[in-house]
Amino acid sequence: MHLEVLIEDKSGAVVMRHLLADMLDKTPHTWTVRPHRGKGYWPENWDAVPKHMASGLYDLLPAKLRAYADQYSDQSWTLVVIVDSDTDHPDDVTARIRSAAARYAGRLPVVIGVSVEEMEAWLLGDPQAIREAYPEADMSWMARYRQDSICGTWEILAHVLMGTRADRLIKVGYPAVGQFKSEWAEQIAPCMAAERNRSPSFQKLRKALLKVLEQEAL
Repeated sequence: MHLEVLIEDKSGAVVMRHLLADMLDKTPHTWTVRPHRGKGYWPENWDAVPKHMASGLYDLLPAKLRAYADQYSDQSWTLVVIVDSDTDHPDDVTARIRSAAARYAGRLPVVIGVSVEEMEAWLLGDPQAIREAYPEADMSWMARYRQDSICGTWEILAHVLMGTRADRLIKVGYPAVGQFKSEWAEQIAPCMAAERNRSPSFQKLRKALLKVLEQEAL
């Protein structure tokens, strides 16, 4: 089976490439991870052609679902859509993507992954990987973090990795934050192991993917 993974940004793509490699090691399955320029916004008219220069995942998703269904419904493909929940409830995020998939994806299976608040929740779900990638990390900050909570997730990871220097980064904000997020993902993701990850939202995605792959094997 081939997994076609649509994800909202480059740092998330780095994380998922390594987690999929860990999950699917020594299997015949293939995967491609396609990052977007952020999550974007749902179009007012899902049936319309995307606006010129649209590049966010939500902006393009209805059209991409139609295109993938048209081209790959008769092949051994599964489409995987992964987004951050940010301040939305994960169930609401999932429901809207599922609605679009039901409307446009046809027979193409669609698996949805929602990282609670931000993808950094999945990085924080593997403290061992953080320690391996950043031996000087201040792991005492982990005691302040409740897994998959709405708490300023990337800010917690910044304090773990940067100590008091994180305050300056938090004050500066974007786009500097995006560069640091990419660097953290590049360093931590190669050390991650999917099975030991503590994030319930990641494990929900992992179980959904394994179920699809097991059904393919029957």
